[in-house]
Amino acid sequence: MPAESASRGDPLESMEGASSGEEETEDSPYGMAAVAAGDSAPYIGQRFLTHDAAYEFYGGFAKLCGFSIRRHRTEGKDGVGKGITRRYFVCHRAGNAPAKPFNDGAQQQRNRKSTRCGCQAYLRIGRDPGAGGPEWRVTGFSNHHNHQLLRQDEVRFLPEYRVISDLDRGRILLFAKSGISVQQMMRIMELEKCVEPGSLPFTEKDVRNLIHSLRRFDQEEQNVDLLKMCRNFKEKDPNFKYDFTRDANNRLENIAWSYASSIQSYEIFGDAVVFDTTHRLTALDMPLGIWIGMDNHGMPCFFGCTLLREENPQSFAWALQVFLNFMNRKSAQTILTDQNIYLKEAVEKELPSTKHALSIWLIAARFPSWFKAVLKEQYNDWENEFYRLYNMENTMDFDHGWSDMVDCYGLHGNKHIASLFASRNTWALPYLRGHFSAGLTASTGVSNSINDFIQRLLSAQRRLSYFIEEVALVVDCKDQAGEQQTMQQNLHNISLKTAAPVEGHAAAILTPYAFSKLQDELVVAAHYASFHLEGNAFLVRHHTKTEGGCIVTWNQKEELISCSCQMFESSGFLCRHALRVLTALNYFQIPDHYLPARWHRTLPASSKSLNGTINHSRASKSVKTLQSIVSALVSEAAKSDERMEVATREVSVLLTRIRQQPVLVNFSGESVHSSMAAVTDHCISSENVKISK
Repeated sequence: MPAESASRGDPLESMEGASSGEEETEDSPYGMAAVAAGDSAPYIGQRFLTHDAAYEFYGGFAKLCGFSIRRHRTEGKDGVGKGITRRYFVCHRAGNAPAKPFNDGAQQQRNRKSTRCGCQAYLRIGRDPGAGGPEWRVTGFSNHHNHQLLRQDEVRFLPEYRVISDLDRGRILLFAKSGISVQQMMRIMELEKCVEPGSLPFTEKDVRNLIHSLRRFDQEEQNVDLLKMCRNFKEKDPNFKYDFTRDANNRLENIAWSYASSIQSYEIFGDAVVFDTTHRLTALDMPLGIWIGMDNHGMPCFFGCTLLREENPQSFAWALQVFLNFMNRKSAQTILTDQNIYLKEAVEKELPSTKHALSIWLIAARFPSWFKAVLKEQYNDWENEFYRLYNMENTMDFDHGWSDMVDCYGLHGNKHIASLFASRNTWALPYLRGHFSAGLTASTGVSNSINDFIQRLLSAQRRLSYFIEEVALVVDCKDQAGEQQTMQQNLHNISLKTAAPVEGHAAAILTPYAFSKLQDELVVAAHYASFHLEGNAFLVRHHTKTEGGCIVTWNQKEELISCSCQMFESSGFLCRHALRVLTALNYFQIPDHYLPARWHRTLPASSKSLNGTINHSRASKSVKTLQSIVSALVSEAAKSDERMEVATREVSVLLTRIRQQPVLVNFSGESVHSSMAAVTDHCISSENVKISK
């Protein structure tokens, strides 16, 4: 009988001297796991009913030892086809695979390095029908390997042992139909099976391959026409934007789109953007890229979508170019993405003035599969230490702490740890300070809200024939939910924890979300000491410390303040150090330029226009004057409950009177009613501001 895979070389030629003689077993110097396998090791003379039973037994032994096996060749009696009389099973690394031939002019093939290294471990069984019992008998066995065997937490990743059962297969296809991401599928099945993350008998790649191979479009899905959807939506809304490319076969290759409300949102909140490319539209088997940001209430803000046929530098570059065109060529200050070498190249080329950072929550999502098996019961402690280092203030402390962490947990040589440290300037907060991120670099809270929003977007594929409209509905529902949350927040009590005029001033201008961030810093500032150095410099440090601290510089003439911690540059909120200096300088209000408009309760009127060309200077001046009056009102009313009751009652009456006035169009094209009512709502939104007792 012809040998199986004979062209790849015979690993047994050197050890077959007497093929019919019994051979001595030998333990591998690289694989003493065979000793731990105990009674499961094959032995000369061992019998099996069928050759498949022998293969299954040897496969179980191999898995315990740290390798997998494959069928090598079969032989017939006297070399003539009188039935199979001998079979060989070998280590998966037996033989040597020849390199693929290179055909000049043909499409270039990837010539991956083969895992085969001429390993000579094998099991030979012979057929002995006249023995009066099981007819297959072990006639040769060697467990001598010329390569390192795998640990039990590694061997399961060998293709031989990565098996998706019929039950799991059905669950996966059900999840795919529901629009659930592969990453979430894995987590759900881990919870269902009560196993640790990364312990399923298959990987994310196996799941993606299964979805791709078993996908069958029904009649509705076969008739999906994304271009037609976009054209129809464009007819309904002329401000809707889309673009696309076709391949050489005139098939849709890439497509991107954005809604009018998303373009308006980007004008205000497009200073920091997440471009999440970790999801796929499973129904069409296309990578899905989502541009998303954060609004002034700390909620996800949708900017646009793209579907790509392939993930390569050209596709990503096209997507970024089109997105810039949608947004009137306005680049973000910072863009956060996943670890993707192709996307990295595209960002460097298309967004040269934008800071490219890696999203910490997209990186951390892989931690369980990277480190749980390695660290075992130490994993949670390591994760806490990682986030402690992530939030450090300076790079020197980060580097020293990282080195100590590697020593403490024995992670020398770990490829993921090495890769993270090498790229630390793209994800670690100490290296990103000074680059505005609008809070998108936070490791918790923000990631959960964005992930929830993305899952709602992915659920739109349940009605694939209306996908563009379904996404629009999700975005509109999000916007309406944001408006409702805004109204609810405006009615909630805001506790002034310090009773300082600065705090009341900020509470009247900032959204509750933004105010809470600034308030946290203002409360902690009371625990810091300020020392005046030479000129305009101050040293600020915690009152319990005798060394270190941050340097704050103050320009009195222009009312400019800066701190070495660079918190304002990163988030748009003044830090505790700067607030401590302002308090020491007897400032009762925060300078306007340190209360950025993107965090205001009432957004600039000019931002609500797509072209942004209307001059609102006179209206802005009137609004600013009224805001100052409101700020003073809040500061005075917050001094006692009695004052607050009077202010609330009187402002409510005033708001009712204003709303009864006729609506006139002012010089900016905006109604006077809307301009004044927006500011008066400032009063109502602050009507429940009380001093915490």
